[in-house]
Amino acid sequence: MTTILVTGGSGTLGRLVTQRLRADGHEVRVLSRHSEPYAVDLREGGAGLDAAVAGVDTIVHCASTPRGGDEQAAANLIAAARRAGVEHLVYISIVGVDRVPFGYYKTKLAVEKLVAESGLGWTVLRATQFHDLLVQVLQGLAKVPVMVLPAGVSDQPVEVADRLAELATGAPAGRVDDMAGPEVRTFESFARAFLKASGRRCAVVNVPLWGAAYRGFRAGGHLAPERAVGKGTFEDYLAQRTRH
Repeated sequence: MTTILVTGGSGTLGRLVTQRLRADGHEVRVLSRHSEPYAVDLREGGAGLDAAVAGVDTIVHCASTPRGGDEQAAANLIAAARRAGVEHLVYISIVGVDRVPFGYYKTKLAVEKLVAESGLGWTVLRATQFHDLLVQVLQGLAKVPVMVLPAGVSDQPVEVADRLAELATGAPAGRVDDMAGPEVRTFESFARAFLKASGRRCAVVNVPLWGAAYRGFRAGGHLAPERAVGKGTFEDYLAQRTRH
């Protein structure tokens, strides 16, 4: 069995990937800013990062934030991986990073380029939005009596942890096929399902927005209906979440 480092291993996706890899018998190290013994801020790097990657066969890079710093974090991680002789770097990206002119997407695309040019064996998986992220967005929007949604925008949420764990235990594969959820539905449809499952009462209003990013989302640049291979609907996720 291999030794695998999961960056962002205490986060929503990283935690699930870690669980699946450990269940398969792999030694897994969790790297995040607050998880000992590998509490490291990737944007700063340093000796702690070198210690985290020492003796590692594969890195699954899940750590990411829309608040900035992903490119520096990736550069530090790649440099440390080179020094340690890591054989495989797996990166989770987003469907549409090359189609939707959204700031965070541009950063994810730049990190993809760093990974591909790293000199390491590498795999990049682009996925549509996670169920959990969609719930977080809807929770925020439901804090006021009227839930305001971007008119004409659809989504295609997916559960990706199993696929990412599978890629981590395989050989470097470059850019693999995108992974998308089983259903393309309007944002309003997801909002109403969330409100029903959470027992909340809230008016729903669709409002046209502006800007190139909104036009990209409205055109479906972040969707991959031809890659609807994910298992589990949004309602399935909500039901499971309620049980836990």
